[in-house]
Amino acid sequence: MSKVQTAAVAEARINELVSQLNEHSYRYYVLSQPSVSDAEYDELFRELQALETEHPDLIRSDSPTQRVGGAPLTGFKTVQHRIPMLSLDNAMNESELVEFDEQVRRFLAKEGLAVDVVEYTVEFKFDGVAVSLAYENGELSQAATRGDGTTGEDVTSNVRTIKAIPLKLRRDPEPSGIMEIRGEVLFRKKEFEALNEERLARGEESFANPRNAASGSLRQLDPRETARRPLWFFAYGIGVVKSDDRIISSLPSKPLREAMREVEACGFSISPGFRTVKGIEQLVAAYKRAEEERESLPFEVDGLVVKVNDVRLQERLGFRQRSPRWAIAAKFKPVEAVTLLEDIIIQVGRTGALTPVACLKPVRVGGVVVSRATLHNQDEIERKGVLIGDSVVVRRQGDVIPAVVAPITSSRTGKERKFVFPSCCPECETPVERVPGEAVIRCPNPHCPAKLHNRLLHYACRDGMDIEGMGDKMVALLLEHDVVKDLPSLYEITVERLRALPRMGELSSQNLVSRIAESKHRPLDRFIFALGIRHVGTKTAWLLARHCKSVESFLGLTEEELLGIEEVGPETARSVSAFLANEHERSTVMGLLRHGVRPAEIVPDRSKVAKLAGQTFVLTGTFSSMSRKDAESKIEEFGGKVSSSVSKKTNYVVAGESPGSKLDAAKKHGVPVLTEDELLAMLG
Repeated sequence: MSKVQTAAVAEARINELVSQLNEHSYRYYVLSQPSVSDAEYDELFRELQALETEHPDLIRSDSPTQRVGGAPLTGFKTVQHRIPMLSLDNAMNESELVEFDEQVRRFLAKEGLAVDVVEYTVEFKFDGVAVSLAYENGELSQAATRGDGTTGEDVTSNVRTIKAIPLKLRRDPEPSGIMEIRGEVLFRKKEFEALNEERLARGEESFANPRNAASGSLRQLDPRETARRPLWFFAYGIGVVKSDDRIISSLPSKPLREAMREVEACGFSISPGFRTVKGIEQLVAAYKRAEEERESLPFEVDGLVVKVNDVRLQERLGFRQRSPRWAIAAKFKPVEAVTLLEDIIIQVGRTGALTPVACLKPVRVGGVVVSRATLHNQDEIERKGVLIGDSVVVRRQGDVIPAVVAPITSSRTGKERKFVFPSCCPECETPVERVPGEAVIRCPNPHCPAKLHNRLLHYACRDGMDIEGMGDKMVALLLEHDVVKDLPSLYEITVERLRALPRMGELSSQNLVSRIAESKHRPLDRFIFALGIRHVGTKTAWLLARHCKSVESFLGLTEEELLGIEEVGPETARSVSAFLANEHERSTVMGLLRHGVRPAEIVPDRSKVAKLAGQTFVLTGTFSSMSRKDAESKIEEFGGKVSSSVSKKTNYVVAGESPGSKLDAAKKHGVPVLTEDELLAMLG
């Protein structure tokens, strides 16, 4: 057989395999109707890989082998949305949902359209990340995050790895143009839990919720890492249809229900709860039913998205500044469950604060198993009247943080008992103290083992001295074997001493010693933050470092001088002054200096400081190239100020991905809004 014939046979087989594998993926990920076993799929996939390796010129753009992820990215480009990805107003209960229906009909009446019964579509509001997918001539050409609604990040390489998203449309309503599909990237509950278990096993931090996990997965610089994560996608609408450079409205001749059927025909999953209802009674009934179904769903949802079905009515209703009048997010009540409060234990923090923690009989709350919840302090326990042995209502505040809401007093049997706050520290048995006017009870012992454990963790954290590898387990190991007894002794650790510890090899020991040595020359603001002074966060540490410029100057600060530093209040000044006057704390700092710790001095670059001098910034949303804290530090380094709220005095609001209400406030006050890239450009 000639080479031409061989290539022709290979091409025919590649086309056949691509078609078969894409069909199998569609049935598995979209229809949830697997047509072959995993082993059969893998066999076909390997055959395709072998043929493509032999004939790389025959690889198709929609081949499933192209989902595995390419080379790591250096960063994310920005994408301007053709049509803004607007947010929705919220209805927090049934009465607000009724009010929404009344507003819709009232507005239409003003427009000369008297509609007694409005037909709505309803679908689940997923806890994921909104993205926009552009298909050009039927093939996926670009994927972008929502960002600030007008500008997002180009995540095409990562989205191509998600098997629930077709690389080529099964049916293209606009074969010679562009079709934009919008939807939500998310995790299923069981796969989210499995991902967190894997991260914890590797000593990494767990994700707080599925949305954070989805966002983090989409924004991996290495697409191969995204490919390893089981992400799903549900389409919820059409952004734009464009033909011959002419933008066509989102299938205007069809009701929204039919438009979504078109989206399904293209090869996408839509919300399993998608349906239409007529009038407010059916809408409220659908809302109640969806809230009851919430716990049994394989995905995290926090409400319903309600839209007017008739596109002609949508056009008449129009838009507000940031949201359509024809749609609303009907949020569910915070997720709650009832469980047994089995005990209350005390945790001792790095500042000696004693925090009561509720030990709960494990209970699933909104898809997450909860066994611990904070009770804050003694006053909070007494205010709520919580007893050990109570049946209590547990709520995930904002669907994330577990909290004990209240006891169910009617369930009491008489066996419950009051929690008695300890008079001595449970870790070192030192009598505890409560400063008048404060709610927190503290252990005053500077040598308390629990305080030392948490202080070491804080010292080594990323915002502090950034000692990679000094996590909770490592600190516990070092303390258990008396390798460290205080902060200065960290710098006495040797490779030989570490190698003698359980589970410590030559390479891991060398790495830790090297990272500890590297920390000796961190910037002064990180050093001040790492000391763990009460009321001194990253921003205050930077203000102090900028004022002092050196460790020696910092050690000589007086309370009067502290009060003269802009943005340092009386409470912080007292706290820093007390720290510097404390013999043990000064001894700790001097010990660090004797061990070679020489923080880099802060020498302001006058050319930099002049750039943003006198300008106030407010940050909202998440940024791709840096953390919010890093962005604050950069702005302050260049002479600007960062505020937590928007006012007429604000010069700029910097909006990252998923911005909050501060963006609305910026528009209300007429404050200019910058993207992350525009801020970086301003900084040069």
